[in-house]
Amino acid sequence: MPKRLLCLVLLLLAALPGAAADHVTLATNWKAEAEHGGFYQALATGIYRRYGLDVTLRMGGPQVNNPQLLAAGVVDFNVGASSFAALNYVKAKVPMVTVAAIFQKDPQVLLAHPGQGNDTLEALKGKPILIAPPARLTFWSFLKIRFGYTDDQIRVYSFNMAPFLADKKAIQEGYLTSEPFTLQKAGVKPVVLLLADHGFDSYSTTIECAWKLVREHPDLVHRFVDASIEGWYSYLYGDPGPANALIKKDNPEMTDDLLAYGRDAMKQRGVVDSGDSLKLGIGAMTDARWKAFAADMIRAGLYPANLDLSQAYTLQFVNRKVGMQSKAPARAPSQP
Repeated sequence: MPKRLLCLVLLLLAALPGAAADHVTLATNWKAEAEHGGFYQALATGIYRRYGLDVTLRMGGPQVNNPQLLAAGVVDFNVGASSFAALNYVKAKVPMVTVAAIFQKDPQVLLAHPGQGNDTLEALKGKPILIAPPARLTFWSFLKIRFGYTDDQIRVYSFNMAPFLADKKAIQEGYLTSEPFTLQKAGVKPVVLLLADHGFDSYSTTIECAWKLVREHPDLVHRFVDASIEGWYSYLYGDPGPANALIKKDNPEMTDDLLAYGRDAMKQRGVVDSGDSLKLGIGAMTDARWKAFAADMIRAGLYPANLDLSQAYTLQFVNRKVGMQSKAPARAPSQP
């Protein structure tokens, strides 16, 4: 049988109902939420299955160390929090790689009370800011480089909103899709400063896996990335109901109004679909952006000057406009 015909037969067999699917596990970086919507949508609507994949979503949480699970081979793919994760792998000589960046904008924000003169990042220089300890090694370094913040501004944020609500001068870190919603429920419409709109170029909600998987099973990685991207287009521009139902099943604490708020915030602020993804598709990454981000963090002293950036990511599986045809076209403005 000719080789091309054999390949076609194998593809057709793989697409038949009941054909064995490749089982893979994706670890998410927190409990199920809107920020994982596209992955849940790909599972709930059968997109993963259509790509010949039997996917298990394994929720993260405060006591879960997903990078360890990934390095140990317990999970096949991991949702990375930021570009820092990829650089940390290289620094520690852990052979993991970022294969897609679902979020073009990191949802990290600083929050302030309205009417207090804290409406810009420049205005926050020198003022006390509540941040969690891990932030010292991530976005705080950016704020120090770009805006001249200093470590003596730091106050510890314990993920308790009470201190912020009690003090109108308070400033704290947050996540675009989470803390602003909680504050609005408490009667405060905060000033929301999205760091990504002010030069913070970290990718977020990345897809990570082992270099070994990329080298030995590139087709599997391709299919997983493509299916996940299709899931994100479907979640953002289609009916999010299937994903939301699964999210609430995995995380009973999740509510419909928070899911709606998170999805709307991601769409309105271009968290998933903006910048390079508008031309290259969701999941897009570029060499230029990776190099610029790494250069800033090397200058901040977080990484050595000889960091081998080529081991942090690969563009092999993205920038191919997968799923873009399913995006709802913009409507023409109505005529008066």
